[in-house]
Amino acid sequence: QVQLVESGGGLVQAKDSLRLSCAASGRAFSRTVMGWFRQPPGKEREFVATISASGGSTYYADSVKGRFTISRDNSKNMVALQMNSLKPEDTAVYYCVAVSEWAGLRVGELEIPNNGVEAWGQGALVTVSS
Repeated sequence: QVQLVESGGGLVQAKDSLRLSCAASGRAFSRTVMGWFRQPPGKEREFVATISASGGSTYYADSVKGRFTISRDNSKNMVALQMNSLKPEDTAVYYCVAVSEWAGLRVGELEIPNNGVEAWGQGALVTVSS
């Protein structure tokens, strides 16, 4: 199983950029779809983005499409989320995830997307002020 540790959260102003990183351990990393979820204050966790095992395909929630970019470096066991043009509604705890093989890239389309995640990081808080 993959173990995940996020870094890079913080407080920024609207329209600023921020980059989250996720360090993964475990031999299966290069064969695993990876992604990011987030949990805004007082709300349920929601899907943000996924990236295929090779890094060749990505999938985004409509709310972040065009502003966020997910990437990975399999040689370093790292996943990143570049967040541009941040909005106050992007304020949330962001979780790096390893996606279950059966769920795949479109885990966000499941009725309960959380069920398609096999490993979660501890979370990184991102606060966007207006």
